[in-house]
Amino acid sequence: MLRFSPNLKYTEFIDYKNIYLLRKFITIQGKILPKQMTKLKSKQQRLLTKSFKQSRIIGLLPFTNKEKF
Repeated sequence: MLRFSPNLKYTEFIDYKNIYLLRKFITIQGKILPKQMTKLKSKQQRLLTKSFKQSRIIGLLPFTNKEKF
């Protein structure tokens, strides 16, 4: 399994409005990466999931990728 570890700096906060940070933790299909791949703490992963759901409901992120492979 390929591990992915985007650097989450101390100055970066997980927020539903920070689309550039959220895109680091999403796959091409639009799925949220699991905790084992992101190497985040449990609390950070829960906050990340909640932020994804908020940004999808508002319309900042799409629910699925519309491109077909």
